[in-house]
Amino acid sequence: MQIGTTQIEDTFAEAFRMRYVRVIVTAHDDYWAETAARSFTGFASSVIACDVEAGIERRLSPAETPDGRPGVACLVFGFSIEGLAAAVPTRAGQCLMTCATTAVFDGLGATAERIPLGKHLRFFGDGFQQSKVIGAERYWRIPVMDGEFLVAESLGVEKGIGGGNLLLEGKTAGGTLAAARRAIDAVEDLPGIIAPFPGGVVRSGSKVGSRYAQLKASTNEHFCPTLRGRVTSHLAPGANCAYELVFDGADEGAIEGAMCAAALAAADEGVLRIGALNFGGRLGKFHFHLHKLLAADV
Repeated sequence: MQIGTTQIEDTFAEAFRMRYVRVIVTAHDDYWAETAARSFTGFASSVIACDVEAGIERRLSPAETPDGRPGVACLVFGFSIEGLAAAVPTRAGQCLMTCATTAVFDGLGATAERIPLGKHLRFFGDGFQQSKVIGAERYWRIPVMDGEFLVAESLGVEKGIGGGNLLLEGKTAGGTLAAARRAIDAVEDLPGIIAPFPGGVVRSGSKVGSRYAQLKASTNEHFCPTLRGRVTSHLAPGANCAYELVFDGADEGAIEGAMCAAALAAADEGVLRIGALNFGGRLGKFHFHLHKLLAADV
């Protein structure tokens, strides 16, 4: 299969079940909403070593937020409800409550599973905090130095998918990176999707396991151009650079849409091949086959 001059490898991305929450952050203006969201979703590229995988889903206009202010929707993924319950309130307390003018709302609404948020953070009010019920939702009002920090008592949790991916193999680092940026731009505003790595792009693609017993993941040497001749290379002939794009999504449709949009945007004469990484079906039950996904668009 080809998109223009770019070969589409006959392979699949292997993804796995995760849990996620949607956190709506609002603030006085776009600058502070964006600042809060970026702080909240920092150090959250991979659960290999981070407590969660998180990113900005999309920016929200005042007409789309509960309090009529500019906002940002963030998605936070973890392997378990317990993991989310430990990580999200800590991140919110340190990165959202501390950020000027913010308020925090639940972006999923009524769900069967929930984790505490304001229920924990309220104690920072040192007895001066107050609860407020709006509709069916309880909030906490915590006094801070620019007024009050309004935060939802809890957040809904849903089942999601982590680990959708594409691998871009190109002639040069500059050309491949430009393709990666086009791909990430193409999925930036898609609903229910995040690309949690820095700028959405991974330079240090990994494999499961290591020759060092203490590591659960290590460099994928078969795609490292400097190791040609020392190991069996899986890079396309003529490729001198590879970048991986990783997507976490609310469901299979979100992952499929992101992979399709990213592949179509990335393909050009500088990208020799677009593939995906998998582990022979051993890591996750969700398999996204590139030829099947792109058949309608090629």
